Amino acid sequence: MARMRTAVVAAALIATMVPVTLGGSAAFAAPSPAAGATSADGSAAAAGAAAGLGTVVQAGGRLTVVAGEEGAVTLRFTASLPAGTRGPVSAVLHLTDHLVARAGASPVSKDVIRSTCAVNGVAYGACAWNMPFVRAGESVDPPSLALPTVPAAATLAYTVTLDADRSATILGRPDARVELKDGTGTVVAAGTVGLHFVPGTPPASLRGAVHARDKSGVLWRYEGTGDVRRPFAARKRVGGGWNAYTTVTPLRSTTAAGEGDLVARDRNGVLWYYRGTGDPDAPFAPRERVGGGWNVYTAISGDGFSGVVARDRDGVLWHYDTQHNGYGWPFGPRERVGGGWNTYSTLTISGQWDGILARDKQGVLWKYPHETDGGSRVFKPRERVGGGWNVYTAIAGTDDLGRDGEADLVARDTAGRLWSYQGVRRQVPYNGDGALVPGATRALVGGGWNTYDLLF
Repeated sequence: MARMRTAVVAAALIATMVPVTLGGSAAFAAPSPAAGATSADGSAAAAGAAAGLGTVVQAGGRLTVVAGEEGAVTLRFTASLPAGTRGPVSAVLHLTDHLVARAGASPVSKDVIRSTCAVNGVAYGACAWNMPFVRAGESVDPPSLALPTVPAAATLAYTVTLDADRSATILGRPDARVELKDGTGTVVAAGTVGLHFVPGTPPASLRGAVHARDKSGVLWRYEGTGDVRRPFAARKRVGGGWNAYTTVTPLRSTTAAGEGDLVARDRNGVLWYYRGTGDPDAPFAPRERVGGGWNVYTAISGDGFSGVVARDRDGVLWHYDTQHNGYGWPFGPRERVGGGWNTYSTLTISGQWDGILARDKQGVLWKYPHETDGGSRVFKPRERVGGGWNVYTAIAGTDDLGRDGEADLVARDTAGRLWSYQGVRRQVPYNGDGALVPGATRALVGGGWNTYDLLF
């Protein structure tokens, strides 16, 4: 199914009622009470029978719905109708919690779940989800799925496929209420089915990619899989001749979808721009000349927001912003960030839209979050990540290599082993969104990475 990148992860949450926390995100209001609603453990059938209604029984217990690229799963349940029920019989599956707007917009994508429906073996094709969301001062129903309207029968066996995208994880672990009505609109059967939406493989546009140049000048590409146990797919050859450059850096994190731009400085000090194509098999367009004179800088890094920072020999850091023309270049006039940056031995992007990481000569790693409040600063005050990072010969920030939606980092040690660090949010007083930093634990990716002289 079509995937849509959810761009609201950095937006403020607008809650219009008391929220409950689901998956670390206050996205739902308190559940709406439903008469006769019970848990999906078999007690629903007993409750329905006691009320004189027909029952709904789920096959196989609570269904895990993997929200990602894995594809559809199948929900099965059977409704038993009271004798004498007259059709046509309509049915609706109701989730229990309201969706609450984020920055005034829906917290889920337009096609968050796509479903097909069959009843008693008869396929009815696609069936539509209704995903209303609550804005301030509004009153709406929780999300629901309209099931096919069918002739009355003693039992109705429903088969519903659910193909959920990444944004469906916000739906949590609902006990969804199913109600069936007869031709007069009277409820004739009710019960609950259990669902559990869990993170799946993100779309390629949300998975990171790492590039590595070998000692013969060939550039290789490692695309993220979305599985932290096996974070990279088999490498792909980008092309040769990359040893012409003394520095190569992404402007922001490259992705498995072939997105993300690069700049590269050659030995004559000329800076070249490589636009990301969106094609993972040919991720970079032919280079374009930015300009000369860039050998005055001892370090160059993307700023994590489509611009560049460059440190001169006196330790002054300069920022080159883009002119926001949609291509990430050319750069506007440089602006002075500040002095003292020659204390750092390494500068690298932190991840998608999120600033830079800097390792000092004592091995301490620092995070400089990108300034997002519209002020004159490029970065917020630095945040100490931790010490001991001088055991690594290369450090590179990347987009998400797992399934949590946060940018990550890889680091190579002196033995040539590559390690991955999952990004975590650390709350700090000056940054309400939290500073995204590498977590405290690392996972081994594999050995043999000393064959490369450049990682980014």
